[in-house]
Amino acid sequence: MSETAYKRILLKLSGEALSRDGGIDFDIVGTFCDELAEVNRMGIEVGVVVGGGNIFRGAKGAETGLDRPSGDYMGMLATVINALGIQASLEARGVVTRVLTAIEMRPIAEPYIRRRATRHLEKGRVVIFGGGTGNPFFTTDTAAALRANEIGAEVLMKGTKVDGVYDADPVTDPKAKRFETLDYTTVLSKRLGVMDATAISLCRENSLPILVFNLTEPGNIVRALRGESIGTLVKGE
Repeated sequence: MSETAYKRILLKLSGEALSRDGGIDFDIVGTFCDELAEVNRMGIEVGVVVGGGNIFRGAKGAETGLDRPSGDYMGMLATVINALGIQASLEARGVVTRVLTAIEMRPIAEPYIRRRATRHLEKGRVVIFGGGTGNPFFTTDTAAALRANEIGAEVLMKGTKVDGVYDADPVTDPKAKRFETLDYTTVLSKRLGVMDATAISLCRENSLPILVFNLTEPGNIVRALRGESIGTLVKGE
């Protein structure tokens, strides 16, 4: 195995990253899985937490009259649909995967058990975590921070559609400045929108670095794992 910056990672992937106009775009999923397959061949242990916003977003449900817990549970089920799509695409590329869910649905996935997840990782399987935390009122960002800490990941990599964290919206403000590094407290105090506050706090408490990078640019995951400077790294003061 070539020398890499990390041996075990947790990749947070939004549901929207799998889609152009809603649903799942398997061309996009395939491109993402091509890169994950390369990472797997490098010998890096990979966990994935995927969102479900391309199918259903719990917070949106509340706007239509659904109570918040019902909407959140529907969103959790959407993440499992995405997880199964990623699993199918990865296994078509010869990568052994396991989907573990926080809400039990044994015919299609294993229930989440921390020791089982780490054992799969040790055997070189990509582990995809579906169902969020299994509880309403928590985002998949928080689920990613929780799982990353539980499995002992060395970094939480959050894939987005922009190349890091900015002091303003780079889409609307051409003078927006990208940060190369940030500390957790600055992210929280300035509300920079890296992840929700619960996720950031959990990473701060456990000194887990967060790398925010552009997932849509092919090769970025591999570049980051080889130690190249991409995106924005959030770490301790």
